[in-house]
Amino acid sequence: MPDTDSAPPAPLLRLDDPAPYFEARSTHGTVKLTDYLGKWLVFFAHPADFTPVCASEFVAFAKRTDEFLSLNCSLLGLSVDSVYSHLAWRESIKQHFGVPIDFPILEDVTMDIARRYGMVQTKGGHTSAVRALFVIDDRAMLRAMLWYPITTGRSVAEVLRLVQALQTADRLRVVTPEGWKPGEHTVEYPPDTVADTEVRRDDAYGCVDWYYVTRPPTP
Repeated sequence: MPDTDSAPPAPLLRLDDPAPYFEARSTHGTVKLTDYLGKWLVFFAHPADFTPVCASEFVAFAKRTDEFLSLNCSLLGLSVDSVYSHLAWRESIKQHFGVPIDFPILEDVTMDIARRYGMVQTKGGHTSAVRALFVIDDRAMLRAMLWYPITTGRSVAEVLRLVQALQTADRLRVVTPEGWKPGEHTVEYPPDTVADTEVRRDDAYGCVDWYYVTRPPTP
């Protein structure tokens, strides 16, 4: 069956490309992408205010805001609702969950930002910003993207771990294995030459095999 959607196709976002620019009103005044230069940013969208899955995520993000800030990483939410709806929802969360939402929430009533980030879902006559999350580094480059259906909440603990892993990989020029957490061994990049593979076989500190060499945790 042909797709009758008239909306333009979503842009193809690629890792390590510049993050699409945005500037919009928020619960903390006008916010733009360049405000975050020199900082990492977790930029996450939710389909609508006053929805249960999104409320649970906002509470979890709010409770761990200080942990993100300790990584020089800010939080920024977005939905297609207006800033007035965001303000009311923010107060509702504080009243009923006892948690203040200290990070900004962008309004995107025209869905311009959602479209720039490829977040608009129009299949079946339904239009909303899907539950998407972007990790943007301190040079405003896209470093990770997570996409979830509207039925499924995201793990804030995993988002925090993801930022920690990305920053550690940058700082130490290593890669991180499955489930890596701070304080655990990292892994060296794979070798590029035959000579490098031989050196690795003789390595004393963590050579499982030439392609898998671990490095002890670094403070």
